[in-house]
Amino acid sequence: MIWLLNMFQRKLLIGLVVFLLGCKKEPTYPFPCTDGTCNIKFYIDTFVTPGAKLDTDGYWKIKYSGLHYFTIRGEISELNPHYVVNKVPMVETKYDSDYWIAFDTIQFKIPTYGYLSWFTNDKLNNPLPVGNKTYSITQLSKMTDLYNLAGYQITKNMCLDCPYTSTLLGTYSKYNYQPTKCIFFDDEMVGDTASIFIQVTFNSDQGKREIREKEIKIIFK
Repeated sequence: MIWLLNMFQRKLLIGLVVFLLGCKKEPTYPFPCTDGTCNIKFYIDTFVTPGAKLDTDGYWKIKYSGLHYFTIRGEISELNPHYVVNKVPMVETKYDSDYWIAFDTIQFKIPTYGYLSWFTNDKLNNPLPVGNKTYSITQLSKMTDLYNLAGYQITKNMCLDCPYTSTLLGTYSKYNYQPTKCIFFDDEMVGDTASIFIQVTFNSDQGKREIREKEIKIIFK
């Protein structure tokens, strides 16, 4: 009995009881997707761009038809109901590309893999061939706005050293299982190649999270 214990033992016992009562069991979260795998599928919409096809070399061949865009459509796994809030699934799709346009008519590419890896790896000052000259992203951004094929810009007034900058880069489709993205395409791009990088986050809220990535390689014809 507790009254038979000495003062030190009583304090130790009381402290242990308080500690055990104060411990909270970590919540357990189910796997994000109902199919147990979190699959993603992305493809070029051939209704918008007739004749577009995925070749055996892994490249989508897209012919310029006069429209100034083509469309990427996606189909992704549905979330476990635990991650659906008021009938809204907590899922997010991000888009990036290695293809940039500057000076209205000049295109250039930054070799990269993964969402914004060129930014997070301090490659802003790497020399890039643009036409018959060489620039860096930092130099170009001081001269003109830079347009990424995924639909975002680096402007002359943007702070490239600020910690929040990476959150302003890339484009998003949120809270739906059929993400759709329109991509710019004009006749100046015919003959070029580009890669569109796609990252899907299953459960963008609290709990278990799964991330899937996809690269769509394109030849403009």
